[in-house]
Amino acid sequence: MSPVLNPGGLGCERPMSAETGKNTVGPVLSAGEIADAAVEAIHQDNPDRDIRIEDHTAYIRIETQTECLIRRQTLEACLGRPFQMQELETVLSSFAGQIETSSEYMRFYLDKKL
Repeated sequence: MSPVLNPGGLGCERPMSAETGKNTVGPVLSAGEIADAAVEAIHQDNPDRDIRIEDHTAYIRIETQTECLIRRQTLEACLGRPFQMQELETVLSSFAGQIETSSEYMRFYLDKKL
């Protein structure tokens, strides 16, 4: 799993440039068990993407370029228990991009790049 960045952006993970930051998508989650599992699941479900994680203590911002997918099955494996995607909605305080939801996944994406 990639290191988590602090709010100042310090850490081992390569920060996204200002240019690529224009097309970022992803969730902002209230901190807790589900958010921690979501970070791990997003890394597994998006293996070829650079993912930026910002831990702001009360919430976690997850960003990647143009598309971010999180699957129910992956969250279940990370949590070690059954999971329904509605549970993720309860900790989703905000998001960047457009959102597509189903009982099997949540997808953050951009139709148009800037």
